[in-house]
Amino acid sequence: MAIAESFTIDTRAEQRLARIARLCTALTMSGFGAFVPLLRLLAGASPRAELPLLWRGLGVPLVAILVFLLAWSAVAPRVETSLGILPGPAQVWNQAIGLYDSHLAERAKETAFYERQAKKNAELLAADPQAEVKIRPYTGRPTFFGQILTSLKTVFTGFVLATLVAVPLGILCGLSPVINAAFNPLVQVFKPVSPLAWLPIVTMVVSALYVSDDPMLPKSFLVSAITVTLCSLWPTLINTAYGVAAIDKDLINVARVLKLSWPTKVRKLVLPSALPLIFTGLRLSLGVGWMVLIAAEMLAQNPGLGKFVWDEFQNGSSDSLARIMVAVFTIGLIGFLLDRLMLSLQAVVTHSAQR
Repeated sequence: MAIAESFTIDTRAEQRLARIARLCTALTMSGFGAFVPLLRLLAGASPRAELPLLWRGLGVPLVAILVFLLAWSAVAPRVETSLGILPGPAQVWNQAIGLYDSHLAERAKETAFYERQAKKNAELLAADPQAEVKIRPYTGRPTFFGQILTSLKTVFTGFVLATLVAVPLGILCGLSPVINAAFNPLVQVFKPVSPLAWLPIVTMVVSALYVSDDPMLPKSFLVSAITVTLCSLWPTLINTAYGVAAIDKDLINVARVLKLSWPTKVRKLVLPSALPLIFTGLRLSLGVGWMVLIAAEMLAQNPGLGKFVWDEFQNGSSDSLARIMVAVFTIGLIGFLLDRLMLSLQAVVTHSAQR
């Protein structure tokens, strides 16, 4: 009996360690390897080995953030702007809570609106089963969290379009010196162009071509997404071309000897070899796209974070500056999480771990 109990305890311990090991692997692959020493400590690892790693990975960044917050709190009251004194961390946090409360209040209004509409339609159908009922969309003001979702939809639309253009074109440029020579001047000319320069052109083209009484997508959304595409495709294109061109020539010769078709060669040899650099380009493109999006939304008036910042700036109330700073930190945090997302995807596809 004691042997059976000991075996059960050992099995449970092994299962627990296996779960922690899997979690450590997942954290490392997603770029959150700084938390791994903490998990190892909880699993019973040697503190002498793990504490220095934990201090360097988590302790130092937390101390740096604390110093930044203290310096911000000390300097903010001394800075006078046209909208009042520069808000400190406490004021910014209060505005963040206020934006969250406003979001909840607006969602409650939306729920009540649809409930009233459903009740009215039910009464109409009860009086006349043949009556035509309509479900009208809620047209309340957008909330901060709704604007975050709008920005995410816009940037991913632009990023996907950029990827669909940049990766195939990069493969062609990497495989063919002639095609690379043809496209290289165009890439070098258009790569540094600002989104503020693209936006008027994109706006006029979309307004001329996208004419509909009942458009499926708002013009402001299309203008912002296409601007993101035009500004973010270059890092992926350049890195893909470089990664494909750097493939071991022996692999290309093997493909010739085996008489592989062009699609098979790309699928079996080119893409697996170039994937690390392709993902490097994708990470850079997504970061560029997220930065470009805010400026594009400001001018195109797409109801995302860029428009939120612009509206608060135009509002000019005593709380506007704190709300703008909430948006700034939100933009930075989302950009960080998007980068971690791409790191995780890269680790899964290329079987590499990132820290």
